[in-house]
Amino acid sequence: MRITGGQAARRHLTVPKGLDVRPTPDRMKQAVFNSLGHRVIDARVLELFAGSGALSLECLSRGAATALCIEKSSRHAEFIRRNLVTAGLAGGAVQVRVQDVFPAVRQLAGEGRVFDLVLADPPYGDKNVHKRSESLAQQILDEPALPRLIAPGGLLVLGYARRDTLTLPDHWTETRLLKHGDNIMRFLQPAAV
Repeated sequence: MRITGGQAARRHLTVPKGLDVRPTPDRMKQAVFNSLGHRVIDARVLELFAGSGALSLECLSRGAATALCIEKSSRHAEFIRRNLVTAGLAGGAVQVRVQDVFPAVRQLAGEGRVFDLVLADPPYGDKNVHKRSESLAQQILDEPALPRLIAPGGLLVLGYARRDTLTLPDHWTETRLLKHGDNIMRFLQPAAV
C-alpha cells in the first residue's frame, strides 16, 4: 500500500497483519481523491476506523491542514505513528486518538469540533439479505452526532462492501457514489434542516 498523490506520493505504508485492518485499495483511494480534488487543500480531516492512517496520510500529502485519526487498537495506532514518520508527515498537524469511534464522535460533537472531511472505511460487515444492515458502516450512518461534526460544505466519505446494503437515514444527502470491485465509496453531506 502506498500514498498515491501529493508531496509524499509513492511512499509505502505498513499495515497491521490480520483481518482487523482492511486498507482502502490504492485504485479506490486514487478515485476518491481525484473526486475530492482541491477540497482536500487546507482541510480539517477526521478519519474514523483509521487502521493504518492511509486516508489521513493521503489528505496530508495532498495539502490538508490537520488530521485527527480515531483508532480503537493501540497496536494499530502505533502503525499510524510509524507511517507518519515514513511518509515524512509527522508533526503537529496530526493527532492519533486511541478510542472507540462512537464515543469519540459524541465527545467531539459535544466539544463543538467541526471538520471539512470525515473519512470512514470501517471493517466490512456481513452480507445482509432481507434485513437491515448491522455493519459498522450502517452504525456510523445512523449516529446522530456525526452530522454535527461536518463543517458547512463538508463531506463524509464512507466506504463499505457491495454486499452490504445500507439504509441512508434522513439526516444525510448523497452527492456521489464510486464503485470498484467489491468496494463502494459514498460521498455524503448533512441534509438541510
